Amino acid sequence: MIEQNAGARHVPVMLGRTVELLAPALASEGAVYVDCTLGLGGHARAILERCPDARLIGIDRDADALDAARERLAAHADRVELYQAVYDELGDVLAEARTPRVQAILADLGLSSLQIDTAERGFAYAVDAPLDMRMTQSEGPSAADVVNTYAASDLARVLRTYGEERFADRIARAIVAERARRPFETSARLVETVAGAIPAAARKTGGHPAKRTFQALRIEVNRELDALAGLLPQALDALAPGGRIAVLAYHSLEDRLVKNALRKASTDHAPRDLPVVPAEHRARFRLLTRGAERPDDEEHEANPRAASARLRAAERLSEDS
Repeated sequence: MIEQNAGARHVPVMLGRTVELLAPALASEGAVYVDCTLGLGGHARAILERCPDARLIGIDRDADALDAARERLAAHADRVELYQAVYDELGDVLAEARTPRVQAILADLGLSSLQIDTAERGFAYAVDAPLDMRMTQSEGPSAADVVNTYAASDLARVLRTYGEERFADRIARAIVAERARRPFETSARLVETVAGAIPAAARKTGGHPAKRTFQALRIEVNRELDALAGLLPQALDALAPGGRIAVLAYHSLEDRLVKNALRKASTDHAPRDLPVVPAEHRARFRLLTRGAERPDDEEHEANPRAASARLRAAERLSEDS
């Protein structure tokens, strides 16, 4: 169910800078902008308004988000095509759209306001809600399935790898012991179990004690890092010469994948002793951002959800490079 004020609450992260980076590639008539994580369509609407000759291919795995975005983008409906898919299915979507080359791609990897603020989706640890966390609610195991069925060792691996949780073993053992009494169904009981497994001194620092556990479960349920690793090479290959990609990441695991993919694509691959780099070994891309750009203090204050955002962007050079 879509909340009526979801769009009003939605504040796109680093909107001005994202549009500034992508708009130069969308000036020509028929240029195609792909939003791989359409969400509520905030970035997409701004880019369509800034680039009146561009058209949008919008992708999201969440049917509710697509419905909300379709309404938000109604004024530009003649330039919009929407697809329900996971973003690592980009190649399939572009094939269906008969658009193998595009001019701009955005992937905003954060949760949308719709997902965070709809309690029954189970993404937030601050309210008691069913343990779901699936971005596509009709598919795959939920967070409840993970915490109720995974062995302690597998739970610890998930928490350690995807949440960078230093108390992963303690939390996993506590979850297994508690679920033996009664399976987990809602978030409040899981939050209580996680907090109880963390030493009291550690609970006083580093934010909410369940933050890393909930992040890890969400990534596991939605296979987010696998999907991102699948998206990046497809997105780079889909860009036409002069095309641009921008990615907004929200934690170090995502950002590391993006950083490494863009660094590799923007580096010459030739022996160091060659006086001239052959064309086939030259970098395919150039970086548009110096490291990861972060929201300024004004945006951080106005939109706390932007605090952890890290923006990286690159431009494709020639087709032959």
